[in-house]
Amino acid sequence: MGKIEGIRVKNYRVLKNVVFGKLWNTQKVAPLTPLTAVIGKNGVGKSSLFDAFGFLADCLKLGVEEACDARGRGGFQRIRSQGSKEPIEFEICYRQDSRTRPITYELAIDSDNSRRPYVSSERLRQRRRGQRYGRPFSFLIMEDGKGVAWKGDAHAPVEASGSELDKLREIGSEESADREEVELEDKRRLGIATLGALKQHPRMSSFRNFVEGWYLSYFAPNTARGLPLAGPQRHLSVHGDNLGNVVQFMERRHPRRFKGILQRISERVPGIHNIDTDRSPDGRLLLRFNDKGFQDPFYAQQVSDGTLKLFAYLLLLEDPSPPPFICVEEPENGLYHKLLETLAREMRDHAPKTQVLVTTHQPYFVDALSPNETWILEKGADGFAAIRRASDDPIVESMVNEGLPLGSLWYGDYLD
Repeated sequence: MGKIEGIRVKNYRVLKNVVFGKLWNTQKVAPLTPLTAVIGKNGVGKSSLFDAFGFLADCLKLGVEEACDARGRGGFQRIRSQGSKEPIEFEICYRQDSRTRPITYELAIDSDNSRRPYVSSERLRQRRRGQRYGRPFSFLIMEDGKGVAWKGDAHAPVEASGSELDKLREIGSEESADREEVELEDKRRLGIATLGALKQHPRMSSFRNFVEGWYLSYFAPNTARGLPLAGPQRHLSVHGDNLGNVVQFMERRHPRRFKGILQRISERVPGIHNIDTDRSPDGRLLLRFNDKGFQDPFYAQQVSDGTLKLFAYLLLLEDPSPPPFICVEEPENGLYHKLLETLAREMRDHAPKTQVLVTTHQPYFVDALSPNETWILEKGADGFAAIRRASDDPIVESMVNEGLPLGSLWYGDYLD
């Protein structure tokens, strides 16, 4: 299962230049943990960081122009950092598994003379086997929709110095059976979206599949209270509107796993002892909650937001084939504060199978975290965001080692 070790975001809203975790050229920095939380005051950029991951995923699925307009972003000029004329840039360092070498993906998006966004440059690179230091070797280099790619698992030749176009010309002149010239019909589409669909590019395919598998939660309790048509579905949608369908799937295909979810729900939510589905005469699916104190069941339309939300998160975490990366914005909304530490532990317990990133401003949730799992986002004097790891502060690290909860330290302004 792939894991993100670090990410750099440049010129995306308030994220003028934010480095979050370990990159190929910051080898002494610890990578992101399986469970990672970003905390901070209102307006410091937590939502922008959450949306940066969503924007990357949308660029792959939709293309960069559509991604700039999706989810109410308002277009390229609205999401590029205020006052900036430079491209929006992303750099992701990820590792497919513990036995493989990290792969770095770099993307730059700019606007053309008609103010339409396009992919100005794109690169995938990885160090050679046994290479611990130095610049990784690129197996995809593209500029303005044109470039060079290497097929299979062979490595690209040593990169030349100079501009990217000079590198392309110099590399293009070398003899290599694995090298191919590529040119995209639409430079508003990512190269990995096209080349990653081909078997001869396994590393690009691996990274494409990794990003396509991301789950960014836009769960809305009111949406989950809808009445979808009956029929089991394997995975929870980002809005949770198929919650009952996933319950149907788990009941039929994974009854033991589903029973474990119900057991944990009953331990955490007073009264709830069973959850199942019913079917209306017109084929609609009803999500039914049985309370110990009442003979008749309650339906999703009558259940609290917090109960629906906790149930949806547990169902998501217990997915038999979980997404490689789950991103949740402010999971505390609607939840009883004593359930927040429980939810954090549930996320950590499942983190070896899937990487979880959470943005929050709730100290009770942070109480269950360690300093190396916690990042503090704050605004600088220039209005742009900066980020740091709580474990980088030796005083905070020492106080947590003495038994003080991290959330309490945050509430006491020790992390500000």
